[in-house]
Amino acid sequence: MAVITTAKTVGDLFLQRVAATPEGEALRRPTDPGWQSYTWSDVADIVRPWAAGLLSLGIEREDRVAIASSTRVDWIFADLANMCSGAATTTIYPSTPAEDVAFILNDSGTKIVFVEDQEQLDKVLAVREQVPGLTKVIIIDGEGDGDFVITTDELTAIGNQRLKKAPKLVDRAVKATRASGMATLMYTSGTTGRPKGVHLTHANWVYEAVAMESTKFLSEDTLGFLWLPLSHSFGKVLESGSLAIGYPMAVDGRIEKVVENLGDVKPQWTAAVPRIFEKVHGTVKSQVEADGGIKQVLFNWAFGVGDSVARARREGKGVDPFTSVQHVLADRLVLSKVRDRMGGNLEYFVSGAAPLSKDVAEWFDAAGLPILEGYGLTETSAFSFVTRPGEYRFGTVGKPAPGTEVKFAADGEILIKGPGVMTGYHNLPELTDEVFTDGWFHTGDIGELTDEGNLRITDRKKDLIKTSGGKYVAPQSIESKFKAVCPYASQIVVHGDGRNFVSALVTLDPQSIQAWAEGQGLAGKSYAEIVSSPQAQDMVEGHITVLNESLPRWETVKRFAILTDDLSVESGELTPSLKVKRKVVERKHIDVLDSFYS
Repeated sequence: MAVITTAKTVGDLFLQRVAATPEGEALRRPTDPGWQSYTWSDVADIVRPWAAGLLSLGIEREDRVAIASSTRVDWIFADLANMCSGAATTTIYPSTPAEDVAFILNDSGTKIVFVEDQEQLDKVLAVREQVPGLTKVIIIDGEGDGDFVITTDELTAIGNQRLKKAPKLVDRAVKATRASGMATLMYTSGTTGRPKGVHLTHANWVYEAVAMESTKFLSEDTLGFLWLPLSHSFGKVLESGSLAIGYPMAVDGRIEKVVENLGDVKPQWTAAVPRIFEKVHGTVKSQVEADGGIKQVLFNWAFGVGDSVARARREGKGVDPFTSVQHVLADRLVLSKVRDRMGGNLEYFVSGAAPLSKDVAEWFDAAGLPILEGYGLTETSAFSFVTRPGEYRFGTVGKPAPGTEVKFAADGEILIKGPGVMTGYHNLPELTDEVFTDGWFHTGDIGELTDEGNLRITDRKKDLIKTSGGKYVAPQSIESKFKAVCPYASQIVVHGDGRNFVSALVTLDPQSIQAWAEGQGLAGKSYAEIVSSPQAQDMVEGHITVLNESLPRWETVKRFAILTDDLSVESGELTPSLKVKRKVVERKHIDVLDSFYS
């Protein structure tokens, strides 16, 4: 296996990968029909002219080149072209509104921007006069205007023309790039306020890639499926890892296609945020509940057997012959069918970006689909901790990456130091100073180490609720428990800071709730009508009761309301990585929340 560990920059890492395994598969993109495959040599044939084209358009070392696109192979091509030209990539989520696009382009000092399509181009054109430093737009799917907007084909032509005169142009640019130089100016989606630009260097990403290799659970022969936003550090670190390790990835960022694509691609691994696991868990369980009868009995029996076997395996214990026979039958009748829905070849999932419910993790493990949890932030280049295969302990996020140190502040806040930590926030020196103490980065998360040395995250420091009775409540823990208990739940926002008891806002999954509604005499009703019905109120109340049985008295949810619209990225209530913007939701529904306490 050709593992690259000698590179100093991302561009160098990429060129070494191409040289090491030129005919190895690098990427796949969805086509109609099937998937188109690219070798590392194929990728280099695209990236080199793009990088040369950027240099011909006036890009110099550490100049910012933005990418406003969903997750697709072209995002990776553009990013690698930036790295090979010496530029730094500015990240823009495709859901970012035009006014925030203007802010990011100006704040970053971006000179050129790649846009995915006409929709993204229109946002840039709408704010063009507000961004005087922007010199060129490169459109991936669409037409140029021959001047300010050019296509990727035109960029390729410009680059090839330059390479004819200077064949070593890109190699020289890579060699001139410094390890300490900015590689990515990654704008955090943020759960509150405007996005912050995080300075991440070439050294950060190379360290992450080599640290991923050291865990030994990904190899050149393991096919991955990537749907995570590449504008998010979790997606970006998987791109970096592929350069060091050489594993191929099928790439498609359409969330609605995730399960279908898993069935088509049949990968050995994929990474996701907890919301995806919750959604799969809830969808399957709600379908089984809707079927009822013998199917539900068989399903529950099979998962009970699967859970017994999985627990024994995790504890290093043997399984008795009777249970082994039952497990063979349970797997054939039920568990294997769950795995087949996700391609049938998955060896494990990787979860990050938010806490994963222990109950959901155990359910997947019972099906033979272990989830390896990891932990990190944009400010730590995503990967700071990860669970290794065979060592996972639910409720923890594993041990530190090699070279990463951890300690805890007096209030339990997790502090991190290591080669993956950012150099600072862009144009925000005072904020940068606030989050560093003697080189230790303050994560804003509360946690602890287990006796085995695994990190357990208990909550976000700023999300902790203190009731008027003086009791502290960790809302994320309650929220993840509820979504594991209620298969129809989409989101729950626990509230109660300064109040005399805990309350919650609940939304239901639009797909799962339809099947449930048919069994309640609500077939044909709209989503708003279903969630406003007495039946839905009783159903949620029943699951809240089950939730409360597992909570201390002061954490129990006393009042709740079901919202008539699910939370979404488009409404501004979720980040692009599907984390709830708690303050936004509370402000939007403050009248409902106040009514609980009047």
